[in-house]
Amino acid sequence: MKIRAGIVGFRGYSGMELVKILSGHPRVEPVLMEHRSDAAPEVHPLGWQGPERIAATAEAARTAGVAVVLLATPADVSMQLAPEFLEAGIRVIDLSGAFRLRTAERYQHWYKEEHTQPALLAEAVYGLPEFYREQVKGARLVANPGCYPTAANLALRPLVEAGCIDRAHGIICDAKSGVSGAGRKPSLKTSFCEVTENFSAYSILGHRHVPEVLLNSRLEESEFSFTAHLLPIHRGILETIYFRAAEGVTAERLLQVYQSAYGEEPFVKMYPPGSVPDLRPVQHTNLCLIGWRVDDATRRAVVVACIDNLGKGAAGQAVQNLNLMLGLAETEGLQCAS
Repeated sequence: MKIRAGIVGFRGYSGMELVKILSGHPRVEPVLMEHRSDAAPEVHPLGWQGPERIAATAEAARTAGVAVVLLATPADVSMQLAPEFLEAGIRVIDLSGAFRLRTAERYQHWYKEEHTQPALLAEAVYGLPEFYREQVKGARLVANPGCYPTAANLALRPLVEAGCIDRAHGIICDAKSGVSGAGRKPSLKTSFCEVTENFSAYSILGHRHVPEVLLNSRLEESEFSFTAHLLPIHRGILETIYFRAAEGVTAERLLQVYQSAYGEEPFVKMYPPGSVPDLRPVQHTNLCLIGWRVDDATRRAVVVACIDNLGKGAAGQAVQNLNLMLGLAETEGLQCAS
């Protein structure tokens, strides 16, 4: 029998991606969990047979034999539902920002809202498997990382740890995302006429994903400048990261550092020094592709990291964490190549 995983928020883009991935998973069966009392019933073709649907309650999950619940919900809904499932002995993977930061004060500062479950902040494991694989395996509550921080942390943390960056000159992360990263809820900013044939920056100097990079790559806010941009495409994130390399650090040295960090990782792939990725190879995969160039004369360095914001940036990474929590092969049900 397959292991049953509940999906709350299955109508959103990340939730729909979870349904798609888990519907093809060889060891896991998705169960759709409805948390909105005002949700209109969906109309399907005659003869359609999809995943079972139940209420988004701990009692319904226990009755249906759900082992893990994935919350593809806004942060306030995640804070409401996560404690109920955890109390019932059901493990939780949360795709919102509700449990990614470690203190209620930090959450209040960046999200401008009160955190209603501060005790769970200390317990939640940050679900970036390349850094926290062993902690994820035994976790009750996993905070799935934000899409922008996933690419930034994978690109930066090995270099910071290896002393490859002259941090006195700062780090600039110029990040661009497809429109699906803004979620499915309609808004003027993400409407077709506003987005098509356009390109815009947003949340300048105050993006709520910044603290995830600071915490996990161990940087100070004064060292890291981040600007998000909205691309007129459906899915994909490309981040261009600028910094001054430390004395004596070459492109070949960066390759050594990345190979040491990710040589055995199934979802992180490096380009040869001097080459950089673009978005097409990562779309509809769980991959992160990294490339870079270094100018030896001036020590200027540029790293380009690409992911699919719905894949490695959301649902794909959540399934990667799910596999670890269930003791399955980490790559089960996921696309490891473009």
